[in-house]
Amino acid sequence: LITVYKAYGQPEAEIIKGRLNVENIPVMLKYESLGNVYGLTIDGLGQVEVLVPSKYAEQAKEILGHDADMGPECLDATEPEQNPEL
Repeated sequence: LITVYKAYGQPEAEIIKGRLNVENIPVMLKYESLGNVYGLTIDGLGQVEVLVPSKYAEQAKEILGHDADMGPECLDATEPEQNPEL
């Protein structure tokens, strides 16, 4: 899986997930549960990573890069993670 976006909070991540799902791109959200429980968004605690399978990464970045509210500077590709479920 590749991280294509880092959101600051669950609501923002769900919006991004929905945007990608409309384009038939499978999405997994990765977050620290403590930040979700307490609603914190400091020091990365409330940060939510939006992950897609590597074969969809470029398409997802292009879609998010063309979104009026989010520029390409929001996109952050990281090393692939091992997850056979997606």
